[in-house]
Amino acid sequence: MVKALLAAAVLLAGVNLASAAEIGDDGLHKQDWFSLTFRDVREDMEAARSEGKGLVLVFEQRGCIYCAKMHEQILSDPQVRDFIRSNFKVVQYNLFGSEEVTDLDGEALTEKTAARRWNVVFTPTLIFLPETVPEDASSEATVAQAAVATMPGAFGKQTFLHMFQWVREKGYATDEHFQKYHARKLAELQAQGLAPGE
Repeated sequence: MVKALLAAAVLLAGVNLASAAEIGDDGLHKQDWFSLTFRDVREDMEAARSEGKGLVLVFEQRGCIYCAKMHEQILSDPQVRDFIRSNFKVVQYNLFGSEEVTDLDGEALTEKTAARRWNVVFTPTLIFLPETVPEDASSEATVAQAAVATMPGAFGKQTFLHMFQWVREKGYATDEHFQKYHARKLAELQAQGLAPGE
């Protein structure tokens, strides 16, 4: 009996390790498909567009339990991960980091000063950029001004996935607000008997 319990405990520990996201030297959770760039946002937008993808900036911080949840429960889900990997280039930022960042208007910042300039106060916060910067703001726009959507905080799988789908489908350029889109997608899943969560 004791051996069986011990074996079960070892098995459960293995499962937990398998679902744990890697943590980097900066204390942030990592995904091997996140893009490593020089954090020049205009260059990153062009690179994403050349790959047929959108650009997403994700702010996190060391010890963030909601960031851990996002990595271990949401980004580890194959449906979510595969959709994002296929459609978006994701660049990670440290809310209190000191690495150099270049805003769309060319201003040199650090990760933490960029967070202040772009009004990021929670982690995780995801900022979705358009495919191109509007021409009338091409030389003056900041990331905060150009963003087509911002998702502050941790959400459940369906809300998270639907936000990426809504942006990919350019829902922000239509009359269908994200909350209406999300409700419609949930209703479609329920009609299929899939009984989704949030």
